[in-house]
Amino acid sequence: MTIQYKNTEWNGKKVILGDYGNSADSPLKLLIGFHGADSTPENMLIHGNKLQLENTLAVYPEAPIDAGEGLYSWWKDGPKQMETVKEFMNYADHIINTAVQTAQEQFKANEVQIGLWGFSQGGAAALVYSILGSHPINKTASVCGFLPELPEGKTPEKPSNILGIFGLNDDVVPSFMAEYALDECSGRGHKTDSRETSQGHEVTSDNLAQIELFFNAG
Repeated sequence: MTIQYKNTEWNGKKVILGDYGNSADSPLKLLIGFHGADSTPENMLIHGNKLQLENTLAVYPEAPIDAGEGLYSWWKDGPKQMETVKEFMNYADHIINTAVQTAQEQFKANEVQIGLWGFSQGGAAALVYSILGSHPINKTASVCGFLPELPEGKTPEKPSNILGIFGLNDDVVPSFMAEYALDECSGRGHKTDSRETSQGHEVTSDNLAQIELFFNAG
């Protein structure tokens, strides 16, 4: 499958679009990939390029927090974490609104199903938005994700289908933190599939195979 990529800017931030082809007789899957902390959209694109997806528009946005040297994060750690998590939620709203509009205008999609995925802080971003965001999320996949300090927010009325993958040998996000995050999602009414592996802090080929099956199913 040949994936058509396009670089663009939304509200002054870099965004990479990946067109996996679309079918008029089924909902278009809008899949937003969140890169890790102190990283770039290109790093997430490396993983996404290995996925064979169906009827999908992939979106790889640049995070809003400038970490220096051309790297970006979704929020700040430390005492201002909750404040910047709130700012992330507003930023993600803008990304999703623009992505849906792009899907409707450029791909003539009458129905759009929103999916999120990410690695490390990007996995955390996908989980945070799924449980607190204003848009209903159809499916979410997190690799080595966790939960930051959460602001108060209304749990979405429509639960997400969440796949969480984490590693026993992860020395950055300990397995208990990832497991807690997924338990929190489950406790908020989301359908959660938690998969513990022997991996470290990484995205493996097995992870990508599971994610591909997850987003292509149903």
